[in-house]
Amino acid sequence: MAHPHAAAPTPTSIPGVANIVAIGSGKGGVGKTTVAVNTAIALAKLGFKVGLIDADVYGPNVPTMLGTGQQPRVLSNNMIEPNTAHGIKAISIGFISPGDKPMVMRGPMLHQIIRQFLQQVEWGDLDFLLVDLPPGTGDAVISLVQTVPLTGAVVVSTPSDVALQDARKALEMFHQVNVEVLGIVENMSHFICPHCHQEIDIFSKGGAEHTARQFHVPFLGAVELDPEIRMGGDRGLPVALLGEHSPKAKSFYAVARQIADRAKAQAAKNENILEIH
Repeated sequence: MAHPHAAAPTPTSIPGVANIVAIGSGKGGVGKTTVAVNTAIALAKLGFKVGLIDADVYGPNVPTMLGTGQQPRVLSNNMIEPNTAHGIKAISIGFISPGDKPMVMRGPMLHQIIRQFLQQVEWGDLDFLLVDLPPGTGDAVISLVQTVPLTGAVVVSTPSDVALQDARKALEMFHQVNVEVLGIVENMSHFICPHCHQEIDIFSKGGAEHTARQFHVPFLGAVELDPEIRMGGDRGLPVALLGEHSPKAKSFYAVARQIADRAKAQAAKNENILEIH
């Protein structure tokens, strides 16, 4: 047991990685990984060097969405070479332990895996390293903030009241661990009927934007509920591959541009704080 007055681990930067951004949610089923994967690809298509960590070790969906299950290669220096797919580097427990066998582990093992993904992977030079967190407010976030300095976090939610109740907990969690929230994304915001072409608010609409105003954090945009987004993830060909001008992908590019702008502003803010100190 740790001594009550023991100092918390000091976060250490990853050489060559400019921005580390956590993608989180208060609950599962809101499309957090879909947003993380498509945003990572959109950032890469916009010219940034991007990496993606699948930190949801209990439900690693990134391999399926990227369409790759290749076993990562261990280099001579005992570092792991991440897989590359659709222009981004990625690591997931699903690459190491594929199939339907569940990962049964306690908190300390989860902490060790997240540390390895951050510190023992040969990421090289990256503009953005996105970390797709497991849902909830548990060990993974604590492990992350104790291991590396985060540029900020993005919270994903559907507009339903139930999802937003948990999203508010995620916002408070990041506040408690002193991580700047870059903004909120409203996923499954609305559905366009293919027959009448009218907008249908299946999960309500605008709740995440209202929550963003309530908590004084940026609203990064809304992603529609579209079967092609789901099918793209299932096939390993995310819709962001269609490009910024595709009606199916443009919302992810809008979110990606917002994240890039907010991260740049936050990095400048952090530099100013360091200069003052």
